[in-house]
Amino acid sequence: MNPVRPLAGRVALVTGAGPGLGRALARSLAEAGANLVVCDINEAGLTAARATVEEAGAECLTVRCDISDSAAVQRMFAQAAERFGTVHILVNNAALTPNRPSDDVRRRRHYTHLTTPVPRQSLEFTRNITDDEWHRWWGVNVHGVFYCTREALKLMEPQKYGRIINIASLSGMSGLSAHSPHYSATKGAVIAFTKAVAAEVAGSNIYVNVMAPGGVHTQDFDAILQTMGEEGRNRFWQLVPAGRLGTPEEYAATVVHLAGEHYLAGQVISPNGGMLI
Repeated sequence: MNPVRPLAGRVALVTGAGPGLGRALARSLAEAGANLVVCDINEAGLTAARATVEEAGAECLTVRCDISDSAAVQRMFAQAAERFGTVHILVNNAALTPNRPSDDVRRRRHYTHLTTPVPRQSLEFTRNITDDEWHRWWGVNVHGVFYCTREALKLMEPQKYGRIINIASLSGMSGLSAHSPHYSATKGAVIAFTKAVAAEVAGSNIYVNVMAPGGVHTQDFDAILQTMGEEGRNRFWQLVPAGRLGTPEEYAATVVHLAGEHYLAGQVISPNGGMLI
């Protein structure tokens, strides 16, 4: 194994590879030697991801795919197999995240509740989630992970080799994202699903694990912090012992390790700056 390019000869498929963390994951896997299949629903994001991967010296196939559509996922894996012959590494990164204005309102209320001496009361989040909203989040964040995992295993099980890394969240392990119970529920489901599949397939040299990040320093999170004002940001940092968010590159280093040779199966690795210890 080449220590500089430990993934040389491997093919990695990354979902949600257009923006932020997903693009950093694709770039780091390419720098480690893998060829890439990158998936997103945004054409502009796919174009940028492809440029990033090719700059790292890897081949890249871009596929516009809504992972909540099982038929579209099947087509994507067929394209990957046609182009590269197989898939060795799957990174299930695509997900809906709470970044709309209404999410920001709930988030600010929750962080104030956590960091300010105010009377305890219900924050009344769950009772206002609609059926459509609940199902939409599960469609992408859970069903999509299942659809991609199922198709990946059809390639990995016959070759008796595979690495699947599911990107969950600190939200699936704690109450720190109580402002978005639908998001927390889906990420907790991803963790439970990972453990079950890991126990099923480890005997075929297919290792399935979770990375559950804390806050990721992206443009979207920067925008959220700006809406809080200085006092709100100062309160937020009381929740993060490291005093900063993790960079996409720091999280990507963990994924590259999980994509390589190791003895980890069904583990939840949570780089989070001490938010949950």
